[in-house]
Amino acid sequence: MSALAFVFSSGWASGLNCYLVVLVLGVADRVHDTEQVPNVLQRWDVLGVAAFLYAMEFVADKIPYVDSTWDAVSTAIRPTAGAVVGVLLAGQADSLNGAVAAVVGGGSALLSHAVKAGARLAINSSPEPVTNIGASLTEDAAVLGVVWFAIEHPRAAAAIAGVLLAAGLVLLYFLAKAVRRGWRRWKGRDRVPDPA
Repeated sequence: MSALAFVFSSGWASGLNCYLVVLVLGVADRVHDTEQVPNVLQRWDVLGVAAFLYAMEFVADKIPYVDSTWDAVSTAIRPTAGAVVGVLLAGQADSLNGAVAAVVGGGSALLSHAVKAGARLAINSSPEPVTNIGASLTEDAAVLGVVWFAIEHPRAAAAIAGVLLAAGLVLLYFLAKAVRRGWRRWKGRDRVPDPA
């Protein structure tokens, strides 16, 4: 059960920033040699690629509209990474546990990615960079904190990730309503009254 909790929390985090998840898990395994993190994530080539891609995402995630483009490209990448990390954490790719881990990791990554991408679209309706930078730094801190905490306390971290996911989905619902309402008002102002 704790392995599935670890998969869920790392999947949730992968939906926000899958490269940081791989980097944190790999560094934690290299420093502490934790048994629940597979050794493949501590390889230097894996850490190097993850660090490079995280650096790219770190910059892209703070620029209005570039972040939404990056999110669109990452729609296939983040859930896939969440599923792969889930299978690696389960340690049994050819079993039912591996399949369940892939679904849990990929599914939680897909949901958290949808929350992130939707929130960023709403934030970009006001194209000033301060909100983007704040949202990006908050996401990175949440990913770092949840994944690091999940290594030692997987069930508690999964509960935190679950609450954050539920809160994000509720926030996304209300943001979508507000954006839709604003869009309707804006479209209504552009209409020219019929002279007849």
